[in-house]
Amino acid sequence: MGIRAVLAKPFAAYIAGQTKKWASNPGYFQTHVFKKLIADARHTQFGHDHGFESIQSHQDFIKQVPIRDYEALKPYIEKVLHGEKDVLWSGKPAYFAKTSGTTSGTKYIPISKESIPNHIHGARNALLSYVHETGNASFLDGGLIFLSGSPELDEKAGIKTGRLSGIVNHHVPGYLRTNQKPSYDTNCIEDWEEKLDRIIDETINSDMTLISGIPPWVQMYFDRIVAKTGKKIKDVFPNFSMFVYGGVNFEPYRAKLFETIGRNVDSIETYPASEGFIAYQDSQHAEGLLLLLNAGIFFEFVPADEYFNENPSRLSIDEVELGKNYAVLINSNAGLWGYSIGDTVKFVSKNPYRVIVSGRIKHFISAFGEHVIGEEVEKAMKYTVQKFPEVELVEFTVAPNVTPVEGMPHHEWLIEFANPPRLMESFIQELDNQLRALNVYYDDLISGNILQTLKITSLKKNAFIEYMKSMGKLGGQNKVPRLSNDRKIADEIGKFKV
Repeated sequence: MGIRAVLAKPFAAYIAGQTKKWASNPGYFQTHVFKKLIADARHTQFGHDHGFESIQSHQDFIKQVPIRDYEALKPYIEKVLHGEKDVLWSGKPAYFAKTSGTTSGTKYIPISKESIPNHIHGARNALLSYVHETGNASFLDGGLIFLSGSPELDEKAGIKTGRLSGIVNHHVPGYLRTNQKPSYDTNCIEDWEEKLDRIIDETINSDMTLISGIPPWVQMYFDRIVAKTGKKIKDVFPNFSMFVYGGVNFEPYRAKLFETIGRNVDSIETYPASEGFIAYQDSQHAEGLLLLLNAGIFFEFVPADEYFNENPSRLSIDEVELGKNYAVLINSNAGLWGYSIGDTVKFVSKNPYRVIVSGRIKHFISAFGEHVIGEEVEKAMKYTVQKFPEVELVEFTVAPNVTPVEGMPHHEWLIEFANPPRLMESFIQELDNQLRALNVYYDDLISGNILQTLKITSLKKNAFIEYMKSMGKLGGQNKVPRLSNDRKIADEIGKFKV
């Protein structure tokens, strides 16, 4: 066992003890975070505008601070971009995380010096939780690859600006840098396919033990290695034992990824966002991700079915219920207030508080009032594939077809199969039945002959890669939405149908 693995175990035990302390008393620690945030931001422009001096409770906060998305917070962001300080948080941000918004164009999310540890320690503690629970630490001694955006940073108003993964790359602990892949120069390559080829050149003869990235891009990396070597990944990297991922549900990719590897490997799911590191998988045996309640973020939860109401409920951690969908609001030491990150979560445990990501608040299909969400289409696909074990998926997305050329309206599933079902009509019927079982409104529409059974459009090999390339979004943390309420994505991806 190498020195990193040896040293990791006592540190993992210490972190596990600290985690247990706050996770077992969530209300107390969230209240502490809330009070500190309000106190630290009273002198800011936002604090003055919203009467932070008079805020004594969460109820006061709700009355004085409305829910905002990026577009609503943008006037304050613009002040920071024009060089003003003490706007949302003390001084100026240490960084801006640059993301692509669907409605706001490029978004600039502030990261303060106080919030940087949230991003760094979240990922670190996910690994240490695994080490503490399993006793396995040998993966820390081999090559570690993080498929991320470029670490090259621009400047806006004297503030370093770049992709979150590129910013975080500058804060990888020194003890991991010596075995981190790829090299800095390779990580700076913007063209994803060129970058992937260089990464393969740098890693193919290395002892890779941990690989991290979003599943579709890791699959692309693996596919190219298999094409180059003619070997399964387990034979190229025999000590590969840890896969770390975030940003998408792993289930649709699991079977194909493990088939390409040639065996199962342990995995850790993380929930990072530009706005903050939200949660991570703290156990290999319990469902869900541990919500980080003592990391500079005060969380609020809006029942998803109230989100678009004029005055929706805003619940603190002590008020949530199991099994309900909530939109996530964060208030953070980066200066985000009542900020809707756009995700919905569902609590699967309250001791400790663990969540699953159930979808995006604006990613749904409700062309006929069915309000089908991401969690439902992913579960429907998962349960269907279990009954058709020959099926291997690459990627899929779903959209309504309100005015088809022929027949009645329906949901269209655009799917790239690595291996299609032998009986496509049976697969379609099972998939439709599974969705009907998960969504009573969809079931009513099918029963009432308002919608016909879903249709599948099979796509050519690399259809999603070619689509992302055409949009200039190939690689990094970019991903295709699982479902949309319009035809914009479907009509473009549909150009790659078989």
